[in-house]
Amino acid sequence: MEINQLVKTFQTLFNVNEYKSFFAPGRINLIGEHTDYNGGHVFPASITKGTYAIAGKRPDTKIRMYSMNFAELGVIEFDLNNLDYNKDHDWANYPKGMLRYLIEKGFSIPTGVDVLFYGNIPNGAGLSSSASIELVSGVMFENLFELTIDRVELVKIGQQVENHFIGVNSGIMDQFAIGMGKENAGIFLDCETLKYEYAPLDLQDRLILIMNTNKRRELADSKYNERRSECEEALKLLQQTLDIEALGQVTSETFEQHKHLIANEILLRRAKHAVYENERTIQALAALKAGNLNEFGQLLNESHRSLRDDYEVTGIELDTLAEAAWAQDGVLGARMTGAGFGGCAIALVEKNKVETVIRAIDKIYEETIGYKASFYDVSIGDGARELKQLERC
Repeated sequence: MEINQLVKTFQTLFNVNEYKSFFAPGRINLIGEHTDYNGGHVFPASITKGTYAIAGKRPDTKIRMYSMNFAELGVIEFDLNNLDYNKDHDWANYPKGMLRYLIEKGFSIPTGVDVLFYGNIPNGAGLSSSASIELVSGVMFENLFELTIDRVELVKIGQQVENHFIGVNSGIMDQFAIGMGKENAGIFLDCETLKYEYAPLDLQDRLILIMNTNKRRELADSKYNERRSECEEALKLLQQTLDIEALGQVTSETFEQHKHLIANEILLRRAKHAVYENERTIQALAALKAGNLNEFGQLLNESHRSLRDDYEVTGIELDTLAEAAWAQDGVLGARMTGAGFGGCAIALVEKNKVETVIRAIDKIYEETIGYKASFYDVSIGDGARELKQLERC
């Protein structure tokens, strides 16, 4: 689809001629899963699929929003004077939450807006469509009303919306990757301090293949919050002896010396994943910097096994994709990405073997699960921004 098609729909729908165009990507997490809220490291990258917004200011306090992805819901309308969460407003609660918290933080947004949204991230795939719509809304309000917002502050507001407005107790990784993304680079982020560095993604003759289970993953209804509270319980037990504020501060060596403090087997496995996954993420950065893609691939495999066995967030669909990928010639590594419970896995694949690999994995997946997976290779692109020129979407 072309941006100008979105513009035409916007103009027809709202009868507005003055507008601006914005984009925020989705994200994949290369490695470092369920470490963000444990104060560890993550290694995400923003992708070239994402959420587009065409928007124009209004003379009154009315907000009108329309999503081409949820056309059946029509135009959702509310007012600047009532920015409470409303279940009936469905997807529009994400931009509404951004608007509310920007105003609460003292940013001046005196009038309403008309907005058309369109996303080409598969909904519920675990590529962070919710953070994408939060950040495209953030840059849209920032630009339309000529606000000066530090980008990390905008990222934090996006997380606030997720945690307090929507009710998902997630870490900051998704919003950070989408707000701070950079073309052809991953972001090595310390979630405790928010210190980060860009790591060039030189994949040589390989590419990142996204494998979608086509099983929808509803984060708020999943066991995500349960896993977080299990890690918090494990942390309290370790804090009886260790002077730590997060599991991400514990090395595997220290963990092995003190794991007897966690008598509950389930809590022990949850904490083990958080600690070892954090170390794998640090090792992955070193492997990429050294150009050692084989080691990087092995770390992806180890990550998936830990998420399957210790954290128990994969399920048969993601396991089938990852394990089928492991068996293919030309695949250096594969793992689930995102929170789990459905959604997507990623694989590092030799470019000249991609089609053969896809056919083989899809055959195994359909035979095992009963329906097909979807596959797409992605490029690593820039973060949330105003679009200065027409481009394909």
